[in-house]
Amino acid sequence: MKKLATLYLTVFISFSMLGNVSVTEKEALLKLYNATNGSQWKTKWNLSAPIATWYGVKLLDDKVVAISLPNNNLAGKLPTEIFNLVNLQELNLHKNKIVGAIPLNIGNSKGLKKIDLSFNAFSGAIPVSMCEIENLQELKLYMNKLSGELPVHIGKLSQLETLSLYNNEIQGQIPSSLYELRILKKLLLNSNKLSGKLSHEIGNLKLLESLSLFENNFDGQVPLELEKLRALKEMNISYNKFSGSVTKNLAGLDALNMAMINERGVVVVLNVVQNENIASED
Repeated sequence: MKKLATLYLTVFISFSMLGNVSVTEKEALLKLYNATNGSQWKTKWNLSAPIATWYGVKLLDDKVVAISLPNNNLAGKLPTEIFNLVNLQELNLHKNKIVGAIPLNIGNSKGLKKIDLSFNAFSGAIPVSMCEIENLQELKLYMNKLSGELPVHIGKLSQLETLSLYNNEIQGQIPSSLYELRILKKLLLNSNKLSGKLSHEIGNLKLLESLSLFENNFDGQVPLELEKLRALKEMNISYNKFSGSVTKNLAGLDALNMAMINERGVVVVLNVVQNENIASED
């Protein structure tokens, strides 16, 4: 009887450590492990151990709420099953070797607050469904091979504070809805293939602290509304095709002193004039 009781207690403790992580969530994690060459990860998962012990996996009430595996030698494609984790709040896969498209069903994980897929080799367009993640605060997709245009409804991400998409191959114009991101603090779109004019509505982003648009194909007049952005601490909009004049204040903010590329491909510096009387803020 004593041995039986000991055996029962051991089984009970093991079951308690395992928790009640659903079959769907466990399968999603296993898909991630197998699809990204888990046996070659720097820090591997012991698949026979409780999920609560798996490196980079955070549980809350037996639900997977975070996966953080930066610089862990993940290689392969991100499986669609990972976004069956509907309670996921954070996904950090920074600096790995993940290729292929970002799964179109990423919008299934509507509770996501932070997404960091930067420094990989993702390709294709940013999925439209990402605009359904309305609590998203940070979106970092920089240093990939993403192409296509920015989602038209990106402005639905009303809680977004950081949008970092630099060093990709994104093209087209900035969607008008982006200027509705009223609490955005960092907008980093440099080193892409973006074009068109920078809207006067940039002045709506009153909490913006960092703006980087350099090395694109923007043209037209630099909006003087940038001077309304009192929180702006750093800006780089050089190496575009902007023309006309800028005020001394704006020129002083730009890291490369408003050096542009003219129609002949020659580097020119925009004409700097005395600060103009910008219309008062709303």
